[in-house]
Amino acid sequence: MNEVLQYLQSKQEEMLAVLKRFVELESPSREKALTDRLGVEIAKRFTELTGGSTTVIKNDLYGNHIRGEWGSGEEQILLLAHFDTVWQHGDLEKMPFRITEGKAYGPGIFDMKGGLVQGLYALHALHMLRKQLCCKVVYLFTSDEEIGSPTSRPLIEEEAKKSKYVLVLEPSMSPNGALKTSRKGVGMFHLKVKGQPAHSGIDHDKGRSAIEELARQISYLHSLTDYSTGTTVNVGVIRGGTTSNVVAAEAEAEIDLRITTQAEAERLMPVILGLQPQTEGTGLTVTGELNRPPLERTEQVAAMYQLAKKLAKEELNFDLPEAATGGASDGNFTAPLAPTIDGLGAVGDGAHAVHEHLVVSEMPVRSALVALLLASLGGQCEV
Repeated sequence: MNEVLQYLQSKQEEMLAVLKRFVELESPSREKALTDRLGVEIAKRFTELTGGSTTVIKNDLYGNHIRGEWGSGEEQILLLAHFDTVWQHGDLEKMPFRITEGKAYGPGIFDMKGGLVQGLYALHALHMLRKQLCCKVVYLFTSDEEIGSPTSRPLIEEEAKKSKYVLVLEPSMSPNGALKTSRKGVGMFHLKVKGQPAHSGIDHDKGRSAIEELARQISYLHSLTDYSTGTTVNVGVIRGGTTSNVVAAEAEAEIDLRITTQAEAERLMPVILGLQPQTEGTGLTVTGELNRPPLERTEQVAAMYQLAKKLAKEELNFDLPEAATGGASDGNFTAPLAPTIDGLGAVGDGAHAVHEHLVVSEMPVRSALVALLLASLGGQCEV
């Protein structure tokens, strides 16, 4: 048996105890005091487990971010995880940490406190087994991913620019534990339509309905969806009008764009931002941007996956598939800046759902995979 895996399997109960502690320290994205409480615990564990150092990156709006550093060298590999969750304070009472039939349950356990713990123990194993890398590892723990990473994005991009590789510890793909070698990029837009109000019974012909114009725009926007290229456009929220006997003066919509390549983003962004009225007498404005660029399966990403697949098979004795997903993560931010592979975290299911769980026996296995991948990508130097 591989010595890293053997060591981590001996630490499984300890990993579970740390995971239980992290899950029971609830960390809703918008509750700074609670999220900071967990951040303090993470920084403490990082130092204890790896012998490395931590820096607290102050944040006035949301939880403080934590930067851990292990090893030395001019080059670095970036490990990326977030410790905020979609769950609210008090949800733990309704869905407490528990282990049933080999699965551990609790708010945020799959997305992504399990992967965060696995990353800590990957470095712990390398540290304890004296496997010194030829580069340093920066482990960035962020506090606001679930609300779009508004304060952490600059930090993530700054570290990615300095990194040879980025390993993202978001959950693996359900149900088969696949790595994520491609993620769609996300564009977010707001469409506002101005019409001309009128009494719908007396002066209907004098009105120009903003709702009618919005309906025409929605039909056009949805026609941009192309499943063959992976492009989807979804108008998910609409608002408009006042009462049924008034031709609507205003209407608006929120638009979600998903694309698999930057080239597709560059093609569609001007199309959406340049929408023109289709109903005489109406006007419209569109605002928005590409919120997250796509994580594309480049040659470098494919090579990282092939290495991970080889290590999984030859050292850990399991087959490691890959997958593409329409969901986004902080890996989308790093992808244009450094080769990035995602989904290296927990094996389980139910992110953001009451049945959220991870498979306990997979924790040391996936932790070992991260450790071996770090050692292979970073190279081993004599202590």
